[in-house]
Amino acid sequence: MTAETFDWPVLNRYDVAHSLRVALPLGGIGTGTVSLGGRGDLRDWEVVNRPAKGFAPRWSFFALRTAPAGSTDPADVVARALEGPIDLVLYEGGHGSGVPNHGLPRFRRSEFLAAYPFGQVVLDDPDVPADVRVQAFNPLVPTDAEASGLPVAVLRHVVTNTADHPLDVSVAGSVSNFVGTDGSEGVAKDNHNTVRRGEFGTGVLLTSDGVPRDAEQWGSLALAALGEDDVTTRTAWADHSWGGELLDFWDDFTADGRLEERVSGTDTPTASVAATRTLAPGETHTFTFLLGWHFPNRRNWDRTETVGNHYATKYADAWQVVADTVPALAEFERRTRTFVQDVVGSDLPHVVKEAALANLSTLRTQTCFRTADGRFFGWEGCSDDVGCCAGNCTHVWNYEQATPFLFGALATSLREVELGYATGADGRMPFRIPLPLERAQTDPGPAAADGQMGCLVKLYREWRMSGDDDLLRTLWPAAKRALTFAWIPGGWDADRDGVMEGSQHNTMDVEYFGPNPEVGVWYLAALRACEEMATYLDDKEFAATCADLFARGSAWLDEHLFNGEYYRHEIRPPGSEDAIAPGLRLKGIGARDLVNPELQIGDGCLADQLVGQELAHLFGLGDLLDPAHVRTTLASILRHNRRDTMAGHFNPMRSYTLGDEAGLVVASYPRGNRPERPFPYFDEVWSGLEYTAAVGMICVGMAEEGVRVIETTRSRYDGRRRNPFDEAECGHHYVRAMASWGAVPALTGFGYDGVRRVLTFAAASTTGAGTGTTRWFWSNGWAWGTVEQTRAAGAGVDVRLDVREGSLRVRELTLTGLGSVDLGERTLGPGEQVTVRVPAA
Repeated sequence: MTAETFDWPVLNRYDVAHSLRVALPLGGIGTGTVSLGGRGDLRDWEVVNRPAKGFAPRWSFFALRTAPAGSTDPADVVARALEGPIDLVLYEGGHGSGVPNHGLPRFRRSEFLAAYPFGQVVLDDPDVPADVRVQAFNPLVPTDAEASGLPVAVLRHVVTNTADHPLDVSVAGSVSNFVGTDGSEGVAKDNHNTVRRGEFGTGVLLTSDGVPRDAEQWGSLALAALGEDDVTTRTAWADHSWGGELLDFWDDFTADGRLEERVSGTDTPTASVAATRTLAPGETHTFTFLLGWHFPNRRNWDRTETVGNHYATKYADAWQVVADTVPALAEFERRTRTFVQDVVGSDLPHVVKEAALANLSTLRTQTCFRTADGRFFGWEGCSDDVGCCAGNCTHVWNYEQATPFLFGALATSLREVELGYATGADGRMPFRIPLPLERAQTDPGPAAADGQMGCLVKLYREWRMSGDDDLLRTLWPAAKRALTFAWIPGGWDADRDGVMEGSQHNTMDVEYFGPNPEVGVWYLAALRACEEMATYLDDKEFAATCADLFARGSAWLDEHLFNGEYYRHEIRPPGSEDAIAPGLRLKGIGARDLVNPELQIGDGCLADQLVGQELAHLFGLGDLLDPAHVRTTLASILRHNRRDTMAGHFNPMRSYTLGDEAGLVVASYPRGNRPERPFPYFDEVWSGLEYTAAVGMICVGMAEEGVRVIETTRSRYDGRRRNPFDEAECGHHYVRAMASWGAVPALTGFGYDGVRRVLTFAAASTTGAGTGTTRWFWSNGWAWGTVEQTRAAGAGVDVRLDVREGSLRVRELTLTGLGSVDLGERTLGPGEQVTVRVPAA
């Protein structure tokens, strides 16, 4: 159901039975997060430069107290943790329930509402004389990485007095000072909490005098109550034993809703902030708290050197984070709400919007970070307590489409690192980028064929969507070297026939030997991209070379690899290491036998064999292979790789689907002839590859089939089985799953050529007697807004284009299959719009 509640859009609702796994990350791009749990708790405090699944400070919760105005009679007091019921599966433990704060009274019923980044928990209890909901978010504004990169969580508690008399209402938040530990390493020592006051409100700053200032775990936290409510604080809880510290806090808070100070000698003193207000019958009040953090000492991939955090360069400590956020908070919320409303209100299938928004959360988790100089980096995903698979892994980041469409500057940063720093004089690009960046040249790692070719396609993408000729001219020499690297002796395409036959390390963590569709189509896409870039730069000879290789390679793949249903892998053993150029093998994990190599695809049908074609379709590079073969292949993937149930499915590796769940396996062998030992992940199910196949289907007119694949994927993230905001593969919050955003431009036909300044959409299918209207969200990484198409009374379609933010240079508007309109030379800024009629051709 799509609805709006308390002025926040709602896309999905999770009842108590489907809230167990829900954990919505709150935090900014590159800042780490704390998550709002499905019952309203704060969990997974991952703010200290590393993942920390399951970590929460000992006392970290919010609580509500109500009583008739002026009453101090304990019999009149109703107090609850601002959380819903604990799921039954969490009741048992060797020493009772292991849930944090399990002994606090809580609301009997709850429901979680979400449209990322907005999360709401509706709490209900017949004994509480108030309607209560928890609202939490962090600003998320396309094109504005700074506004979307705030190290703060906004936590609101909306309380409506349902009694027939005035109520004294208090909301208190508590958090233990854990500075010095990140959930798995480090020790808190000599920590202190200090009351702070500002024009915006009152709170507590949590710091340390005993943790080394250069430690990863050194930093600060702040908890503040905003507004003019009556606010009291504690900088410490009593040093009692046997649960006495919690008992003392609860007795103090429930007595009158106010807090009295305590003195503590512990290294981890607990800070509490309480806000009190009297509400008339029927009155609603919002108690707003801000939780801020500041941990500046991020380390590099192997944690040997400090690279810093971009966000930390803007603030002195966590209190300044809060103080600087408050004045702009209303505007941040408005901009975020506008973005989410525009997506939620688009005439797209519900599940497409859900998958697109939910996976944006990955950008804010510890999967991604920005170093002190502002550059953007990312792991592949996160293990429970450490990043997983370092280095902006090129072959994994190839798949995601959220960053380029929403944050063009961050996507450009990735290209500048890959081509401006990592690509060597010989054109070799290590598929994992070391930090500091200087290591990329002094100790380059192996190259991945799919990753390197994909980076060339992505350079074309970033150039076209930005229209930034300087970007292209600056990075073109390295891009040209990266393509010609494929032609070195013993290389990927040593005979320069447009077909990759050499040792091709790839996203399956092994090397393929011989022509195959996954890497081969990436190569075709790269050749087309380089042809276009070379032509624009008047490098005619190189453009002609690329065009020739593309034509020959495309024809060869269609003739020799297409088996009537899909494209297969023709295994060509290299025979010995001498036949393989240096830097093309990752030792220890690929085939050991180079005469009869194991870990190959062979006659398998790969779910992502056409990923290069998907990007070519999305970014205007055209057909790389016979369109009829492409469509047949996508239909074959759906037919052969889909499993309606995993009950009878054997999988020797990791399981991301189980039991009665459905999904697309990475590879199937419908004709038999499976290698004795195929590549390792063939029987797994990866959501990122499912989205890739789905978007590919949509691009060739199989929209119904593509949406059905996305529905299958998202059905597994129902809040009960898995967290809707954590699609795992090799780690939590896996980058590849952001391929889900690609369905938005695929279904809307959106394209933007910033060089030619042409904006393109599909001609929407409208119904009715000239009254049908279709509304879509659009974005190109540098601007975003909405487009409405209404069938005109006569021939053609009336189009209204709105720019919400950013700057859009446009001279032509095209509706594919209908016609184009010359708009003249114009630049549309925030709040501007243009209305035109596109006549039928």
